Amino acid sequence: MAPRVIPIEKAEPELVSLYQKQAKIYPRAVSGWFATWRWTLVWLTQLIFYGLPWLQWNGQPLMLFDLDARRFHVLGLTLFPQDFIYLTALLVISALALFFFTAVAGRLWCGYACPQTVYTEIFLWLEHRIEGDRQARMRLDKQSWGAEKLLRKGGKHAAWIAVSLFTGFSFVGYFTPVRTLAQEFATLTVGPWELFWVLFYGAATYGNAGWMREQICKYMCPYARFQSALIDRDSMVIAYDHVRGDPRGSRKRGIDARALGLGDCVDCTLCVQVCPTGIDIRDGLQNECIGCAACIDACNQVMDRVGSPRGLIRYATENGVAERLTRSQMLRRLWRPRVLAYGAILLAVAIGFVASLALRSPFHLDVVKDRGSLGRLLEDGRVENTYRVHVLNTDALPRRFTVAAQGLPGLQARWQAPLQVGGTERASVTLYLSVPAEAVQDRLGQAQPVVLEVTRDDGVAVRAPASFYVPR
Repeated sequence: MAPRVIPIEKAEPELVSLYQKQAKIYPRAVSGWFATWRWTLVWLTQLIFYGLPWLQWNGQPLMLFDLDARRFHVLGLTLFPQDFIYLTALLVISALALFFFTAVAGRLWCGYACPQTVYTEIFLWLEHRIEGDRQARMRLDKQSWGAEKLLRKGGKHAAWIAVSLFTGFSFVGYFTPVRTLAQEFATLTVGPWELFWVLFYGAATYGNAGWMREQICKYMCPYARFQSALIDRDSMVIAYDHVRGDPRGSRKRGIDARALGLGDCVDCTLCVQVCPTGIDIRDGLQNECIGCAACIDACNQVMDRVGSPRGLIRYATENGVAERLTRSQMLRRLWRPRVLAYGAILLAVAIGFVASLALRSPFHLDVVKDRGSLGRLLEDGRVENTYRVHVLNTDALPRRFTVAAQGLPGLQARWQAPLQVGGTERASVTLYLSVPAEAVQDRLGQAQPVVLEVTRDDGVAVRAPASFYVPR
């Protein structure tokens, strides 16, 4: 038998692009309990961000990172470069808090307080006010360019740019005194670096919140990638109750869905239309979900209209939905080893941080021995050593300091001049320590430990070790 021949048809090669233009997302405006909370956090975070640089405490800015002077005013405290350990502690506390709250209830930070979410909400609100809601914006984008489209688009971008520039100005106000910065802008004398950072931060805000939006959350933010390592099936996340909702299908109001073989989901897709990242939560939890709960508000409104119970989309655990657990049962499962471990570590670090701040030295003291003259014998028979004492006053008020010494019999201390140090300033003075020669006759050629005690005018004292050299 002759072998069977299978003809091969030659086809023109097809060009397949590996890159696809991102479909634009038009989030629909939504109201409800979670939207109210989200806007509450928007107002709270922005009042803090925009307002802190303008506030003062004891004549000092309440929040200012003065890089030139190497002073950092933080909520009434003045920190210096040697205090950067506190910044490290704050970063550790922030990371542990993120782990803890993610293990408990998913991406709460992303949904309510992340700057990307906050500014996207502000920019979307401006877009809704100027261009209209979802359908109006879609129609406007399809229109050919004309006076109306140019006016609406131009007005929207002008509002975005104004918010972005004010945001950049407020950001720089954390590093340059904001009142000085405002005066420099008013008189057109602003420095090149301040101008650069205002424009740079403003451009970043404009681009991230106005143009890239969900792309930041979906592709650039690393948190979306490692959140799966922090949550499990007992973490509270935004979940669609597929047991109750499926099969999906539309129906007339008042008709029993079960009689039609349908679930409670009417397949209105409002949960997709209000989602800022454009996902369908009914497909299950996805790393693009930022936990904003807009889909919960939209679905609850639909359930109210069709006469079904709320909670088809709700905060729940995956095990809770699958096993039909009650809310109290799900909450009891939240306190599992992972959450308890994160919480215990977070509490311990936070207590250590607060205790360290409370016990922080009221001023910094450095004592440097004069290497040019280790020790000398005075005419009156006393042995004298010379030191250079550096005092950093961390208080906002000017202070006067005195010194005392102990450790050797007959030890006396005297300043070269009274030490007066301005608020958050540094000063140094020469210090002379002396003892009677007969008191150290048996210690010739030895360095003896002594302790210096510098006392502030309000009675607060700091001790520092030093060495007293007895010449031969």
